[in-house]
Amino acid sequence: MRFPDSARRARLARRHALHPDRRLDDPVAVGRALVAFHATDASTVHLAAAARLRDPTVSAVEQALYDHRTLVKQLAMRRTLFAFPVEALPAVWGSASERVAVQQRNQLTRDLERDGVADDGARWIDRARSAVLERLADGSELSARQLREELPELHGRMKGVPGSRWSAADLPFAPRLLILLGAEHLIVRAHSEGHWRTSRPLWTLTETWLGDVPEPLPVAEGYARLVRSWLAAFGPGTEADLVWWLGATKASVRAALAEVDAVPVVLDSGATGFVLPGDDTLDDEPSEPWATLLPTLDPTTMGWRERAFYVAPELVPHLFDSNGNGGTTAWIDGRIVGCWVQDDAGRVRVIPCTPLSPAHTELLDAEAQRLTTFLDGVVISNVYKSRMMKGEPLP
Repeated sequence: MRFPDSARRARLARRHALHPDRRLDDPVAVGRALVAFHATDASTVHLAAAARLRDPTVSAVEQALYDHRTLVKQLAMRRTLFAFPVEALPAVWGSASERVAVQQRNQLTRDLERDGVADDGARWIDRARSAVLERLADGSELSARQLREELPELHGRMKGVPGSRWSAADLPFAPRLLILLGAEHLIVRAHSEGHWRTSRPLWTLTETWLGDVPEPLPVAEGYARLVRSWLAAFGPGTEADLVWWLGATKASVRAALAEVDAVPVVLDSGATGFVLPGDDTLDDEPSEPWATLLPTLDPTTMGWRERAFYVAPELVPHLFDSNGNGGTTAWIDGRIVGCWVQDDAGRVRVIPCTPLSPAHTELLDAEAQRLTTFLDGVVISNVYKSRMMKGEPLP
């Protein structure tokens, strides 16, 4: 069966709650529709939710994250921080997070020994882990700085490594130890010390934050659950899309696709995509044109490795960095047509990268006003800025 790009874009409008008629009422419902929110840029959770909520407010997202704790931040796929609906955590812990934890533990062990902090890096990690868990056992929420100052077991600094991302850094190892413990789901990012647009987490025990802590699923079952959720939200997609999104091996993806009985379809590119059983019905295009403005690292923007069905390949270098991280984007009818920026007063302005009709310009202007109202003067500082966001002209 052929599954055309037009039907894939129609699914975006409906399943990702991007069409105004399909917006949702609850940030957790948005998270479930997208599998998870990207959270490396702290503001992305709020802005991605706002784009898909009928009545977006900062407080609704804050309540889900910190009061109800129905969205929980967790390091997972591709060593990226996400905010997952809480019920997804057992699948994530047993698969993607475990893979990241092993990678982080091995790298930290090597770096501790390389920099002379410990002759036995694994032993340093074990002692530091025990010290952190004992300190947080009283239910405290503490920052990385507070833990580092209180616990001598966390002392030690990285030396510069030429040619690496740590080349000019003299940084403490303590934050990396906390990231590892987070990946191992022993501790969790709790409340934040800063504004919602910044990342200044406090750390606490997972059992303190969640109460009853469910058991992680076995690795194969965890990956199958994630693949099933991804196909429901993003399918059809290719094996390469899933390998990239999950940060997993081809073998793990193929096993998960088999476990969920994924059905192959032919995409307009000629590649083989996959959908869930019974989910190969083509969605009609929405009857009315629609527009949306999405933040950096938005789950829709970042949902696939092979993106030609929603962004022209020649525009990719101007909207994504070399690692595939997307900046802000402006969308018309399921295609990226530009980006958005803010002025010093916080007003949102769309920068098109393709000619727009007056009707499409009007739709995007309305979305810019809607986002400006939501931001209420807050100016976002993005970790990931595309070339277009920086004002570099198209060739």
